[in-house]
Formats: sequence, structure tokens, C-alpha cells
Amino acid sequence: MVITAQITQTNEYRQNMARLLVNIDHVATLRNARGEGYPSVLEAAKICLRNGAAGIVFHLREDRRHIKDEDVAAFKGELDTLLDFEMAATDEMISICAEMKPYLSTLVPESREELTTEGGLNLRADGVFRKIKRAKMKLDEAEVPISLFLDPVTEDIEKAAELGVFAVELHTGNYANAKNAEEQETELKRLEEAAKLIHSNGMKVHAGHGLNFENTEELLKRLPDLHEVSIGHALISHALFHGLGNSVKKMSDLVERYG
Repeated sequence: MVITAQITQTNEYRQNMARLLVNIDHVATLRNARGEGYPSVLEAAKICLRNGAAGIVFHLREDRRHIKDEDVAAFKGELDTLLDFEMAATDEMISICAEMKPYLSTLVPESREELTTEGGLNLRADGVFRKIKRAKMKLDEAEVPISLFLDPVTEDIEKAAELGVFAVELHTGNYANAKNAEEQETELKRLEEAAKLIHSNGMKVHAGHGLNFENTEELLKRLPDLHEVSIGHALISHALFHGLGNSVKKMSDLVERYG
């Protein structure tokens, strides 16, 4: 049975603010730990959608450490919802994404050594802007909108605007990992200014990385133009004790209070 989320049409979605998309990579991590085929990543996605998630985020990495190609095929075949395909801007991933045609492709930096994505794309670095521009041209041909995962750095956001991308997902890791209230406030101010710049340049404001039940509400309060939050690890961790459906519903209710 095809599972439909609360919002399925991209045009309708683009008119709404502050929606939760759930990253299910860590369900795949648990499945892959034993190679037994469970827990089912697809079933986890369906539970998220039944309990208030507006869509699903997944990262198909070069090393396939969590999400697999067969998962991508299953999402395409069985989920009538907003699918955000996180990926590095490689020819292989562009080809897979162009064939799948998700609602959105979020381009992220990727390193084999990292435990998880550790920061945003540096569009000022040698060759990165040209590489992303080439990827955008190919995904434009496939009619797949692009979001760029960026740190709250003015120069990077301005380059994203130059590229004409649909959205910028702000890397919230420094905010989430702040050691004290003063450091957290500093990071919030950086995110606030970055969000204003993104919005003023006609791009959607997305955010993700390290967000949980303790820090998401303040982010929502301070970023009124926030369009989408991507949360994964914190929800899967919370679900170990409370159940995935309950965890997603609790977070969805929190996000929608500011929508």
C-alpha cells in the first residue's frame, strides 16, 4: 500500500512554513549492524508519516554505510510523500537522483572518515562552486530542486543565491553542541542572520544537524522564516524508550506550533 503524508504536493508544500522531515538513516544503521534485514527502513518511514512527519530524509552515501540502493527504490515505489535525497555531488549520485526524481536533493559534503556530516559545503574552496554548479545543471535537467547544506556563513549563502538554488539547509551542529548559554546565543544569532539573508534572496530556509527536543523550540522561535527542519538521530534515540510513532508525533506537534 502506498503511504501518503499529510502534504504530498510540492507546490502546496512550498507555501507552508516549519514542517518536520524525519531522517531515517539511523534505522538503516541498526538494520545493517546485524545484516538481518530488520528493522525495516520502509516501515519506519511509514510510521513517521502516519504520526505527523511531512516527509522523509535519507542520505545515500558513497560507501552505503546505512541507506542502500534498494531502500531508495522502495521509497520511490511505496511512499507518496516529500522525499529529500541527501547526497554528495558525484556523478553516481546525480544519476540515481535524476532517475528517482525526489521532491528535493540536498547536496552535502561527504568524507569516508566522518561518523556523520560534520559541516556545511564550503563554496569558497577551490573547485567546490564549479562542482556544485555542474551538479545543479544536471539536476535542473531532471527537474529536481536543490538545497545546499551550508554553515551560517554570508559568503556561502551569497554564492548559493548566485546559483539560484531552491533552498539552503543551515548546519545547526555548532548551535546544538554549544558548551554553554553564551556560546549557544552566539550560534543562534549567526543562524538568525543567515536565515534572514537566505529568505531575502528568495530561497527557502531549512535547518538540520544535532536538533533534539531540548534545542529545537528555541531555534523555531528565533527563525520565523524557517521552512523545514530535518531531524533524525535524536528521534530514533528517543524512540528506543518511547516508540517511534510517539517520538515523531511529539516533535511534529512542537514544530507545527510555530508553523
